[in-house]
Amino acid sequence: MNVIDLRSDTVTWPTDEMRTAMAAAPVGDDVYGDDPTVRELEAYAASISGKEAALFVPSGTFGNQLALLTHCRRGTEVILDERSHIVQHEAGASAVIAGVQLRTVDPEGGHLTAPAIERRIRAGDDIHEPKTSLICVENAHSNGTVIPLSAMESIRRIADRHHLPVHLDGARLFNAAVSLGVQAREITQFADSVMFCLSKGLCAPVGSILAGSRKFIDEARRNRKLMGGGLRQAGILAAAGLIALKDMRLRLDADHDNAKLLAQKLSEIPGVSLDMGSVQINMVYFSHERQAQIDEEAFLEFMKDRGILINGTDESGRFRFVTHHWITRERVAAVAQAVRDFYTGD
Repeated sequence: MNVIDLRSDTVTWPTDEMRTAMAAAPVGDDVYGDDPTVRELEAYAASISGKEAALFVPSGTFGNQLALLTHCRRGTEVILDERSHIVQHEAGASAVIAGVQLRTVDPEGGHLTAPAIERRIRAGDDIHEPKTSLICVENAHSNGTVIPLSAMESIRRIADRHHLPVHLDGARLFNAAVSLGVQAREITQFADSVMFCLSKGLCAPVGSILAGSRKFIDEARRNRKLMGGGLRQAGILAAAGLIALKDMRLRLDADHDNAKLLAQKLSEIPGVSLDMGSVQINMVYFSHERQAQIDEEAFLEFMKDRGILINGTDESGRFRFVTHHWITRERVAAVAQAVRDFYTGD
């Protein structure tokens, strides 16, 4: 990767090992259940997530929407964080595919809490109200926040009290596990289903996993076909996914360390505002005290001219820099120097 791409951890290229494995992967028709590499990937994914079965799907959005379609009856309501990926970045798919309404919660203390969720649950028989059918939790969140196990457990208790399933959007599940110092299954034990990505920080070029009970996955497999996600010789893709799960998830601590290093270097730049405590995974958010007076497009172009790709600010006026496999410590130093040069006028 010649450029330094900080826009997301979705921009990673497959490793040489992945490319070799993809070229040599045994394949079959996965719709018939004949692809041995896909079957191996699904079995391994189920094992590490502590679920009975798993299903290979094209993307994280596909996996989340497949979960909603499989869990929920049309016209019911899903409770979730108002900032969650399903709400903010999945193109309103829940209304089109699952036919459900989203009932959002303003997160307290930075993440969803059981009391906030319980206040949103519609448990009565009022014919004017949609019935609650699902609770969705995102961990790690796409804003870099990690939900502690105690909060996950509390949400599980509330769900059980109201006889509701829980779906975990675990796009960055393994980043959360590293941050909490636990195995992924210790997080997923509190959810009935979980989606996790193979292409966010793990370098696989395509794909995500949806895991849950065997009955749930059998139903999801049929719905995957309905949604157009039935793939043929998908073992070529699954081969990279196996390396992502067996090897690449074990090095995510390096990305977290590089994010902390980048945050430290940025915090030393005059005028930069940054909360070191918010750097929980591989994301660094920061702004500048003169942000409103600075030409954002000029900053983006300045960085691009130095071979560094970044996104514009979020709704809070902050930049997000994301570290990943291809962001080395040397590149961290180059990024910090470029930001310093821009803000100090050098």
